[in-house]
Amino acid sequence: MTDTALEALAQALGTALMTQGAQVATAESCTGGGIGQAITAIAGSSAWFEAGYITYSNAQKTRQLGVPAELFEQVGAVSREVVEAMARGAQQHSGARYAVAVSGVAGPGGGSPEKPVGTVWLAIADGERLYSQRHQFAGDRSAVRRQTVEAALRGLLRVMGEEKDTAG
Repeated sequence: MTDTALEALAQALGTALMTQGAQVATAESCTGGGIGQAITAIAGSSAWFEAGYITYSNAQKTRQLGVPAELFEQVGAVSREVVEAMARGAQQHSGARYAVAVSGVAGPGGGSPEKPVGTVWLAIADGERLYSQRHQFAGDRSAVRRQTVEAALRGLLRVMGEEKDTAG
């Protein structure tokens, strides 16, 4: 995905959020702030981007987002349970209507047979609803991170009922 296509997705997200009078927050691990960067590259994003949490360590996922520490031992950081807790924590701590959370194995190391490099969990919270999905992305670290940013933006638009063909 090109920079222009990512910008178009972020612009579409901003337009949808402005139309709804809503805000979004991000909780990022494997992307290291890439989702927030894509969103805030859009002029005027301060009207709809509430907060971004870059919680790379498990300790910070617990401290900043309230992810129960025992989840890491039970299911690992790259799991449905953890990203759902991250999304809920970002939503609750920021007050934003929408929150997106990601945790994954961007590589080149760190993978396992159960969670190979390219495994990414994504969760989106919207009020009382929570959506999560496991992705398996291909490519190097940069490609996995970029595909994760794209999936997060598209996922938010889908949850908002606003996804249109903005890919390029």
